[in-house]
Formats: sequence, structure tokens, C-alpha cells
Amino acid sequence: MEAQAQGLLETEPLQGRDEDAVTSADFSSMLSEEEKEELKAELVQLEDEITTLRQVLSAKERHLVEIKQKLGMNLMNELKQNFSKSWHDMQTTTAYKKTHETLSHAGQKATAAFSNVGTAISKKFGDMRRK
Repeated sequence: MEAQAQGLLETEPLQGRDEDAVTSADFSSMLSEEEKEELKAELVQLEDEITTLRQVLSAKERHLVEIKQKLGMNLMNELKQNFSKSWHDMQTTTAYKKTHETLSHAGQKATAAFSNVGTAISKKFGDMRRK
């Protein structure tokens, strides 16, 4: 029984060829009537356990929603929190910091250039008025 329980708890999923081998094999002719009855009983038990687990999961999900409602958490608040956290995480990355620094420097240069152009245009208009 220990080896069988261990097999149920394995974490590795079946590989494609393993699934094909299991689904294409016909074990019914190799089983005695007693083994078939045991497997049918096990099948019913597993189906009942799965149904119970689904019911428990559903109840826990309802309880989760109730708790969130009591705490004032709703979908919009969660989205805002997720967005804020993601924005903060992005701002702390090296790439963001470097890009921000580069764009800030470029903005300062552009501002200075526009200021110089504006001064030059004003000076030209002033010269034109004097003539």
C-alpha cells in the first residue's frame, strides 16, 4: 500500500508517450473479476473525493470573497494596487533609471536649445523694428 500511495503523490506528470501507452493498452482482459470490482470501487471513491475537493474549494473561494468584501477590497482596488506595485517595481529597475536620466538630460538640452532659438528670434525682431 505504501508503494501505491507513493505513486499517487508523484510530482512528475505523465509524458506524452506514457499517456498514449496507458490509453491504448487494454488491461480489462488481464484483470480478474475481483480486481475489476476493486478498481470500480476505487474509481467511485476517487470520483467522490474529487467532488468533495471541488466543494471545499468552492466554499473556500466564497469565504475569500466574503473576507475581501469585509476588508473593502474589490476588483478595482486590487487592480489599482497591482498597477501601483508594478509601476513602483518598474521605476526601481536600472533600465528605467538610466532611461529617465537620459531623457531628463535630453529634455534639459532641448529646453536650452529652444530658449536660445527664442532669444535669437526676439533679437532679430528687435533688429527689424529698429530699421
